[in-house]
Amino acid sequence: MTAERDEDFLEDQQENGVETNHYSSIPPSPSPEDQDEAFSTYFEQKVHIPDTGNQIFSFRKLWAFTGPGFLMSIAYLDPGNIESDLQSGAKAGFKLLWVLLGATIIGLLLQRLAARLGVVTGMHLAEVCNRQYPTVPRIILWLMVELAIIGSDMQEVIGCAIAFNLLSVGRIPLWAGVLITITDTFVFLFLDKYGLRKLEAFFGLLITIMAISFGYEYVIVKPDQGELLKGMFLPYCAGCGPVQLEQAVGIVGAVIMPHNIYLHSALVKSRDVDRKNKKDVKEANKYFFIESAVALFVSFLINVFVVAVFAEAFFNKTNMDVNAMCNATGSPHTDLFPMNNDTLEVDIYKGGVVLGCFFGPAALYIWAVGILAAGQSSTMTGTYSGQFVMEGFLNLRWSRFARVLLTRSIAIIPTLLVAIFQDVQHLTGMNDFLNVLQSLQLPFALIPILTFTSLTSIMNDFANGLVWKISGGILILMVCVINMYFVIVYVTALNSVLLYVLAALISVGYLCFVAYLAWHCLVALGVSCLDCGSRVTHFQTVLVFLINT
Repeated sequence: MTAERDEDFLEDQQENGVETNHYSSIPPSPSPEDQDEAFSTYFEQKVHIPDTGNQIFSFRKLWAFTGPGFLMSIAYLDPGNIESDLQSGAKAGFKLLWVLLGATIIGLLLQRLAARLGVVTGMHLAEVCNRQYPTVPRIILWLMVELAIIGSDMQEVIGCAIAFNLLSVGRIPLWAGVLITITDTFVFLFLDKYGLRKLEAFFGLLITIMAISFGYEYVIVKPDQGELLKGMFLPYCAGCGPVQLEQAVGIVGAVIMPHNIYLHSALVKSRDVDRKNKKDVKEANKYFFIESAVALFVSFLINVFVVAVFAEAFFNKTNMDVNAMCNATGSPHTDLFPMNNDTLEVDIYKGGVVLGCFFGPAALYIWAVGILAAGQSSTMTGTYSGQFVMEGFLNLRWSRFARVLLTRSIAIIPTLLVAIFQDVQHLTGMNDFLNVLQSLQLPFALIPILTFTSLTSIMNDFANGLVWKISGGILILMVCVINMYFVIVYVTALNSVLLYVLAALISVGYLCFVAYLAWHCLVALGVSCLDCGSRVTHFQTVLVFLINT
């Protein structure tokens, strides 16, 4: 039945004069009657878009579209990002704020592509990949994206566990915090049963808690506003060395996350947009872009709060400085900072401790509340990403509870193992490894999204123009190169010949698959000399026609 529907759709496209290559246009989604009655999705309710006539801009309509962008922006505020922010401030002061600003702007442009794909096609990126790529590449792509989600999920769950540990003054161990986070995530994920807008309001509450918590730290530390503005708008890093360069690369890797592209392309489907009406689709693209810009601006401000706090208070501080202050204030965590003149190194756990030493217990507990809100919200959106990716790539039609249970369970075992065998004070090394893991997966989101949004056979009149194709290609190439540099720096620092050999072997297969995706992308961008697939498809079509006649 699906094959017949696909063939009819393709015939209609050819009759209408739509040019196709080895990519097919996307067939319509299965009707509700074709789907299992037990199958339920995040999109059971769709938010109605009010009719405001021919107004150029309407705040009422913008409010109706508000929601998906803020859920997407949670990925820019997860514990991994917060840790990258505080390390940036502690190691480079205000000098890398311009990198954070640039990475956020690049992120907005990439999220725009994801939102447009969902609005125009009515399908999210995983579903499009499922229909457009052959079986083997599709399965590899799915596995790579799942790895990225697991890595992100581990950071988020452990971030919550660290927050519980700080709030309980060490009484709740890391493994118990992991179990609490996993349990309450199950509860919160079903809030959309009470209405999609209520779920979005809950995420808005968590973002507000983060803004208030980290904003409080910003107010009590009182960063130098002149240095802050200088660091944000002057793309220069005076006196910076390899440490600051690695931190700058780490900022880009932490901000732009692969699974977030898949998530955003799915979330926009929650709005009731008539995709047959070109005007409505164009309007939806406009309002989703505005909403995403506002959401990422809010997330950028929260990230700036964290960078500025640690830049002002802890840049160029030594372990001895912090040890002396913690001793003077009677902190029980003095042993975290050895008596030497090495530069202070902090993570989200030590960050809370040093805030408590310098600015009082309230600063520590408010910091922990902000980390808890960041971890809890990003854990929930990470689980949604896992559901969308699994449903799209594998075409699953399971019950909602079974899908949530499966996607949550995938990350439970590795996270629990880390929580049991790792001490809460020594998680920075694991966080670096998880950032590297996600950096490696970045091409598996960015290349497909540029590929499919550039194809007229999929996007029709909303396909990327020449400027977007070129600029998008350059941006994605730049982000991937930056992240690969981050990976190389990490691997070379391991100082193990065996690991070098293993990394080299893995790199061969990895680069071959990236080259395969890049070849498809170049064809989509209009490099017709590489499009051997369309010639083969055309030959097969002619051959089948001759045989049938």
